[in-house]
Amino acid sequence: MTVRAGVLGATGAVGQRLIQLLHPHPNFEIAALTASESSAGKTYREAAKWRIDALIPDEVAEIEVGATTPEDVPDDVDLIFSSLPSGVGAEVEPEFCEAGYVVSSNSSNGRMDEDVPLIIPEVNAEHVDVIEVQRDERGWDGALLKNPNCSTITMVPPLAALDEAFGLTDVRVSTLQAVSGAGYDGVTSMEIIDNAIPHIGGEEQKMETESRKLLGTFDGAEISLHGMDVAASCNRIATIDGHLENVWADLAEDVSVAEAEDAMAEVTGIDLPSSPERLIKVFDEPDRPQPRLDRNLENGMGVGVGGFRETADGVQFNCLAHNTMRGAAGASVLNGELLLENGYL
Repeated sequence: MTVRAGVLGATGAVGQRLIQLLHPHPNFEIAALTASESSAGKTYREAAKWRIDALIPDEVAEIEVGATTPEDVPDDVDLIFSSLPSGVGAEVEPEFCEAGYVVSSNSSNGRMDEDVPLIIPEVNAEHVDVIEVQRDERGWDGALLKNPNCSTITMVPPLAALDEAFGLTDVRVSTLQAVSGAGYDGVTSMEIIDNAIPHIGGEEQKMETESRKLLGTFDGAEISLHGMDVAASCNRIATIDGHLENVWADLAEDVSVAEAEDAMAEVTGIDLPSSPERLIKVFDEPDRPQPRLDRNLENGMGVGVGGFRETADGVQFNCLAHNTMRGAAGASVLNGELLLENGYL
């Protein structure tokens, strides 16, 4: 089955990654691109300042960019991928859902709404059925599904493995996040070269809340948040791609380093095109994973872990994922595949 797809915010950093992943894709065909009013009416080649390390697909380059309204997207588009700024997404995404479109969104707005599924398919695919609650409550023919924040996506798969095997009680995390997470214009060179910035607005709260929703339980009517306590400190550093995180996980059981490593190494992907065969790569080397060396694990969709140590109450480890692939565009595409697999398209 080929699903006709549209991309909202197609000229931005995540929008460009979405196009890279969607062309070609075994299930999805790019049928509509939208951007700001200043870009509407131009070809995509004219509208986008292309920065991906691959050429713009010729067929996509000649697509005329539309305005970001339901009226500017053809009725035969089945799935919308959204990479809009959160303020715009909060206004526009519900309009698309009301018009009958199913939206897989990377935008941060609405992630913690009780009736919006927040999904990492290898972790909590069963939460997708929150869509049924959403449609009942909002009266939508369409639907809205979210992937989490890029820093949250990096640590949650390893935490999920630990929680399933041993039970999580508390988590503390300190991040070293790449500049691409702020967008092309988000951090200037004068700010970040020879520097580290120990503040990323709203990031700590996202990690502390989204992780509890992702690891929570869905009983068919509502999601119960995981009971663990999460404390995060988020820092911007001068890497281009790849978020590296130092995690301290307190566990309900006494666990050795070998047991923690085994629990993560056993995690596999799921039967969706963008899910890697091996979701988590466990490194034996104490200085791995590293952003420059390891961000492209499994075509950017894998998570690297290493540097394990026992602590008084659990384990400490480092984890890494590509923030614009696994952490953004790739996550949205994977969620689109989950929607198709579960009959929502």
